[in-house]
Amino acid sequence: MSFDKKLLDILACPVCKGKLLYQREQAQLICKFDRMVYPIRENIPVLLESEAKHVSSEEMERLLTND
Repeated sequence: MSFDKKLLDILACPVCKGKLLYQREQAQLICKFDRMVYPIRENIPVLLESEAKHVSSEEMERLLTND
């Protein structure tokens, strides 16, 4: 079983309420505006700010070019 992409239509970043980008290979959701990466565990997105990884501008650029 895999993450349901239809969820992306209703999911939003809990911090800024912006759109999230899905990266299947890394099992994560990315908020470009806040530069936060949210994990997907057992096909469930973990949209808690405390669980998110804050990334630098350079790391965000790398993540987005690998998309």
